[in-house]
Amino acid sequence: MRVKIYCDGGCRGNQQNVNVGGWGAYLVWGDVTKELWGGERNTTNNKMELVGAIEGLRAINRKVAVDVYVDSAYVYNGITDWVNSWLANGWKNSKKEPVANKELWLDLIEQTKRFDDICFHKVKGHADDEGNNHADMLANRAMDEVEASS
Repeated sequence: MRVKIYCDGGCRGNQQNVNVGGWGAYLVWGDVTKELWGGERNTTNNKMELVGAIEGLRAINRKVAVDVYVDSAYVYNGITDWVNSWLANGWKNSKKEPVANKELWLDLIEQTKRFDDICFHKVKGHADDEGNNHADMLANRAMDEVEASS
């Protein structure tokens, strides 16, 4: 049986100096589910998308097959394609500039190495994917909690 991780992240006021971000991860293993979420101020959408995937993987404490579902093209393309070029080019992107969020990418790579059978899937966000919608709800819950804590 494979563990399914649905990850999402968001940022209210993305690209602004003052904002609030949140991430969510919804794990499904047969009939067992687990919800994870968290948030922070002054972040970016891309960071929150990465943290959702990292924290979802970190929550698994056994060797199992894993399917990770993301609606972020940034995370999906990064982990399935771009990372190979970044590693070969000393963490420089196609414009010869340092890769953004390198520490988070390194963390995600380390998390993926814990599993012998892991596959990332791109899903359409805010559509009919129940797991993705659940992860989105968790990310929004996290942003609501951060906003309420001020």
